[in-house]
Amino acid sequence: MFALPLTADVELRPLEPWRAEEFLAHLDRAREHIAPWVGPSFVATDLESARAVLQRYADRRARDAGAIWGLWRHGTLVGGVMFVSFDVALGVCEVGCWLEASAQGHGLVFRAVRRVVDWAVRERGIHRVEWRTKPDNVRSIALARRLGLRLDGTLRAVYPGPAGRIDIQVWSVLADEWRAAFPAGRGGSDAGRHPVE
Repeated sequence: MFALPLTADVELRPLEPWRAEEFLAHLDRAREHIAPWVGPSFVATDLESARAVLQRYADRRARDAGAIWGLWRHGTLVGGVMFVSFDVALGVCEVGCWLEASAQGHGLVFRAVRRVVDWAVRERGIHRVEWRTKPDNVRSIALARRLGLRLDGTLRAVYPGPAGRIDIQVWSVLADEWRAAFPAGRGGSDAGRHPVE
């Protein structure tokens, strides 16, 4: 129920607070791989903090200010995508993702991000989609490029980190650029279908 097939063996589904135990087990498998790239508040360490992460996104979803979906491969949660922020009035959102090392190399995040961004642009009227990443996150930058995003610039020393302050690159794509790169009805676009409908 409420699943969108991305491949023959992968589904995109809402990642809701009641899935906290499954989310925590997934994070335990992915922790070492994703910890350098995601904020520490996302990498939950116990059931309570896992539920809190998912509840924050559920609350954002209820306010139409964000959302989170998981990627299930052969029935196992292996990663996901999210709108870190989502502002229809401004027409701006930020999309993000994460993935277990074992699920890399299959184009899963590309497909998932493409679906949610396509919905945001075509159905919700989002004008600007942002992607933020650390300058040394080679895989994230490659994915941003593959999705047709452009580097806007680097925000220097934005966040404190264990080895000093962290720079963040901001990538973006505008609605007309997105529609030109991914015309509706071509290449699996699901314009008109919400990722959880």
